[in-house]
Amino acid sequence: MDYVIRGIRADEWERARDIRLAALRDPVAPLAFLESYEQAAARPDTFWRERTADAATGRHVRQFVAEAPDGEWAGTASVLVERPAGEVRFGAAAERYQTHLVGVFVRPEHRGRGVVDALFREAIDWSWALPGPPVERVRLYVHEDNARAAASYRRIGFVPSGVTIPMEGDPAARELEFEVRRHPAADVTR
Repeated sequence: MDYVIRGIRADEWERARDIRLAALRDPVAPLAFLESYEQAAARPDTFWRERTADAATGRHVRQFVAEAPDGEWAGTASVLVERPAGEVRFGAAAERYQTHLVGVFVRPEHRGRGVVDALFREAIDWSWALPGPPVERVRLYVHEDNARAAASYRRIGFVPSGVTIPMEGDPAARELEFEVRRHPAADVTR
């Protein structure tokens, strides 16, 4: 694979905004994201600067991109750090040390080339390497009707945890939690 997987830099806020807006134009965006294209497009530049700067630090969130050989951002995924007694970001408060994959998107012309797999490997490896108490699992949510995403997540090694929550804005629809648990071999001496 000729893509470079890396964390974003704070000065890349315009590119971060552009790939987010592209993701929100995808036909499955209403199933995959909790905001609309119109909501995101209306946000001021200061929002995007702050969001990107935060995602570049890796303290509470880290955003990764897949950069194609021509420099185009082919895909992205973000990881939220969730700690017991920490900020509730989605669903209920964390009961364990975990991370949460969100904002997963690969541009259609780059799909089927291993980009999502590489983004997930980087996100999971980053999660296992976080300082402090070891992260016990990486989780994500997928809409019950988003079969394409669910199949990708299963192929990568995520399994349903059994937890479901109502879809924000449509309580009749369900979000399914998938997870990858830490293997003892992933533990490293700190």
